[in-house]
Amino acid sequence: MSVYQLKSRFQNILRPLVRSLAARGVTANQVTSVAAAVSVALGFFLSVAPLPHWFLLVPVWFLLRMGLNAIDGMLAREHGQKSNLGAYLNEIGDVVSDVALYLPFALIDPNGFVPAMAVIFLSALTEFTGVLGQTVGASRRYDGPLGKSDRAVLFGALGIFVAVGGTFAAWTSWLWAVVALLLIWTTINRISAGIREAHTVAR
Repeated sequence: MSVYQLKSRFQNILRPLVRSLAARGVTANQVTSVAAAVSVALGFFLSVAPLPHWFLLVPVWFLLRMGLNAIDGMLAREHGQKSNLGAYLNEIGDVVSDVALYLPFALIDPNGFVPAMAVIFLSALTEFTGVLGQTVGASRRYDGPLGKSDRAVLFGALGIFVAVGGTFAAWTSWLWAVVALLLIWTTINRISAGIREAHTVAR
């Protein structure tokens, strides 16, 4: 089970807003670019001024960003705004945003930043693997157990933990290890599912 599987319900809630934005001339690429820009700005701010209470912005922004990600996709698919540039912006913007938002957590870990940086690398690898499905004749893969939406819940929870006074300690290394294993599992699932789908399509 992945949070991603709740996407259709989320989209149904947002559909009236999407229609209104499309009528006002808002484009999918504009929404994608704004989401990435704000993510980078927030990540930079928390990296240079890692005050605990500011980490409460992380779960708030992750929720808003999930909404923006749904909105740009719906604008593209349902309002004739699909483009090659949009596909690049969407994938690159997501990875850059994730790196920016995860990095502050690596910088406040007293055990060093290497474990969290490994998680950041593996997170990017899962998205790269998902995109590669399209190169073998499958669809863009979103298989879990730790896709983008699931990671948003995880890091949002960590943001709340830090904001209310929680501190990282020795246990954090174990957390990163578990997350890394789940990301490796996710990568393997996406490769396996992509290969199976490609074989099915080829028949």
